[in-house]
Amino acid sequence: MRFTLPPGPPLTFRARLHDARTATAIGRWLGLSFAVCFATGVLSHYLQHPPDWLADSLPSRPSWGYRLTQGLHVASGIAAIPLLLAKLWAVYPRLFAWPPVRSAVHALERLSVAVLVAAGLFELFTGLLNTFQWYPWPFNFVPVHYAVAWLLLGALLLHIAVQWHKIRDHFTLRSPGTLALPESDGPDRRQVLAGVAAAVGAVTLTTVGQSVTALGPLDLFGPRSPAHGVQGLPVNRTAAAARVSRASLADWRLTVDGPRPYTLTLDELRALPQYEVTLPIACVEGWSKSARWTGVRVRDLLERAGGGPGARARVVSLEAAGAYRVMEMGRLYAQDPLTLLALRLGGEVLSLDHGYPARIIAPNRPGVLQTKWVGRLEVA
Repeated sequence: MRFTLPPGPPLTFRARLHDARTATAIGRWLGLSFAVCFATGVLSHYLQHPPDWLADSLPSRPSWGYRLTQGLHVASGIAAIPLLLAKLWAVYPRLFAWPPVRSAVHALERLSVAVLVAAGLFELFTGLLNTFQWYPWPFNFVPVHYAVAWLLLGALLLHIAVQWHKIRDHFTLRSPGTLALPESDGPDRRQVLAGVAAAVGAVTLTTVGQSVTALGPLDLFGPRSPAHGVQGLPVNRTAAAARVSRASLADWRLTVDGPRPYTLTLDELRALPQYEVTLPIACVEGWSKSARWTGVRVRDLLERAGGGPGARARVVSLEAAGAYRVMEMGRLYAQDPLTLLALRLGGEVLSLDHGYPARIIAPNRPGVLQTKWVGRLEVA
């Protein structure tokens, strides 16, 4: 049996509020969340993978800087999910406009919208899965997520440029296009926008507690609770995953390489001047928590090996493999008095999962660069 469609437009939408004013109001919020997410994401990328020309200029202060920016990155990304869905609801009837393409310019406009929507959905939902450390795809998340972020930014700017006349006409309640709309739609539109704002507030308040300590009791749906973990601090990469064991550390020595290389046993390291700092672990997945760390200043170890006041550091972990097994530390981090080769956490000897016998803790750094199971420190 064959079915044929009647001629003419396939669908007619008569519902109110699928209009430019609703789309513009939601779009302002969505654009702001995308802007915050993009800016903080690019910052995080360059902190994790700094080019050589930038490495020595990355600031180590404020010590809580990465905790703030990465918390904003994840929070704005999660908030953008209901905003994007609401924006698509406001504009989806245009997907069925007839004819689908009216001119070459119109075809390019529709193509840019398709790229914008696809890139937006990709970034938000892969980013959300990253907070759960679940990667059901064959590609490397970090470089692909970063590249698509730039694609999304370009598509967004192009879309704003093409649609600017409509955005301008409906940007405020007193804009000409808004005033031309039926006044009776106003109360319903306000209810829709209030519902969207409530949804954004709900997903934010129930997840942001993973990085904002004061809101911890409201952290119902955050993928990681900073309140739970070994020695009171969560663990992303365990010793078992890194293939580090107590047996493999039986003859541990710290090698410090430079113009005057030397080695230290754990007892010798503990005999050096010890310093205590309170610094956060802030991870790319969005969770963070401050803790009290005790250890030896990295700059003192580098100086003893012949490193001058401008020395960088290269840190090598004993873990068998991993993208961050070797970590480069720029000058400002290496010379900061808060940067320690930590031996204790919260007054206790480091647990194996937290990097026993020694790990890096530095201010304003992503958690993946707070190297655990340190075996070698080099003047760079």
